[in-house]
Amino acid sequence: MAGRNWGRGPRSVGCVALGFVGCVLAGAICAGAEPKVELLWPQGAPAAKGDRPADRPTLLVCVPEKGKANGCAVVICPGGGYGGLAMDHEGHQIAGWLNSFGVAGFICDYRHRNKGYGHPAPLEDAQRAIRTVRARAAEWNIDPARIGIMGFSAGGHLASSAGTHFDAGDPNSPDAIQRVSCRPDFLILGYPVIAFNEPYTHRGSQENLLGRNADPALVRSMSSEKQVNRQTPPTFLFHTDEDRGVPAENSIVFYRALHAAGVPAEMHIYEHGPHGVGLAAKIPGTCNWSKQCQDWLRGRGLLGPKK
Repeated sequence: MAGRNWGRGPRSVGCVALGFVGCVLAGAICAGAEPKVELLWPQGAPAAKGDRPADRPTLLVCVPEKGKANGCAVVICPGGGYGGLAMDHEGHQIAGWLNSFGVAGFICDYRHRNKGYGHPAPLEDAQRAIRTVRARAAEWNIDPARIGIMGFSAGGHLASSAGTHFDAGDPNSPDAIQRVSCRPDFLILGYPVIAFNEPYTHRGSQENLLGRNADPALVRSMSSEKQVNRQTPPTFLFHTDEDRGVPAENSIVFYRALHAAGVPAEMHIYEHGPHGVGLAAKIPGTCNWSKQCQDWLRGRGLLGPKK
């Protein structure tokens, strides 16, 4: 079981050399190649409002070099308040970082309010992304039992939603992708939006996703800390104490819910850095999150050779 570390104090100070190198390497996109773009719903997304690019969510496929690939994969959900997507520092840079140590990255260009969509479209797209990677695992040289989801800010809310709302697939579906499970095997959450209708809620994300004056039952259902149970996947979280956009209480309440449910979890709260730090390459201490996350993945046996 991964250790639980709240990350305050001397352990979080200073950017160790390996962590800094990891931050630098992550500037590469898909190991130096342009990502391949796949439609998530080739036959049309659920409740699509048209056939514009905004109505056709995609998956950007970033696989590591064949000799480096270890079979682990991560679906990446950039943040943007459910009204946009920070595709560079919370998408492409993250895929490059994952590729640097053999993990395949799949950036989910999901539907959101500025594309004309609220709930349930973003969650449907994230679930479909996980199913797609799992259904086509052999094609991408991936272990179907080592597929996680990662998100930042509102993308962290989406990733946590995928980790608390999942199913085993529909065995009777005519669509082969819909027959497989959308449960992620692990979660990585960076300064995530988690709780709704709380003093520390990011109201913009809540309203973009659910609208104003949403039904209280829906608000509770989409408050991720209230949906944790023993089946929620193991989770790595990081946040900063200086985050005023999405306060660290969001990570803390999710960690506490995981701990209460007996789900393995590790959390780091660093002193410095505003909201939206991404890899935090120039922030001493906070830049260590990428190295510590990699260590967590390795400690859970997720970075070993593909069997």
